[in-house]
Amino acid sequence: MKRKLHTYASDALVVEYDAARCIHAAECVKGLPTVFDPNARPWIQPSAAAADEVARVVERCPTGALQYRRTDGGAPEAAPATNTVRLAADGPVYLSGRIRLTLPDGDVVEDTRMALCRCGRSNNKPFCDNAHEGAGFVDGGVVVDNQLRPAEADEGGVVEISLAANGPILIRGLVEIQATDGTSRSGARGALCRCGQSANKPFCDGAHTRAGFEAE
Repeated sequence: MKRKLHTYASDALVVEYDAARCIHAAECVKGLPTVFDPNARPWIQPSAAAADEVARVVERCPTGALQYRRTDGGAPEAAPATNTVRLAADGPVYLSGRIRLTLPDGDVVEDTRMALCRCGRSNNKPFCDNAHEGAGFVDGGVVVDNQLRPAEADEGGVVEISLAANGPILIRGLVEIQATDGTSRSGARGALCRCGQSANKPFCDGAHTRAGFEAE
């Protein structure tokens, strides 16, 4: 996993920015332009607003590229009560909640926000890097056939994400899939397409084998 980590500190908190995970959703710029200004240097100035305001806007970053650590005794970010998988039309899958992602090399990323590639073209797999834009990836983000299995008693709380070699994103844990048409589906244990070729998106249908998809 690529990381390009930068830190910006005030007396009250430290803001961490991982440029490798940023896909310029611009929620930070829209939410608090006095602190997050791409034309300024440094572009993040956490002392330009109250720590609570900065923390609130950081939590709007859908990719997890922005994080914060309170140094003033303030509360850390709390994970949402519901683990969600939000589909973006022609774009990535956004995860929100208590997420534990196990990478192929064994490293574990625990976070409350992530954007994972589903076009198959990212150079920072499993994370999205906006490659879908140049690849012409097309998917409306609608769920036709829910293939998540019903949750069992031990599948609440943390959602476990792993990656099948040359294959899909594997989910274990109760999640709610949010489609672009406003509908949602719930369940646990499923496989999401990450090669971009499935005819039953967002779920895997084995197309990665036919397409010769390669990814750890």
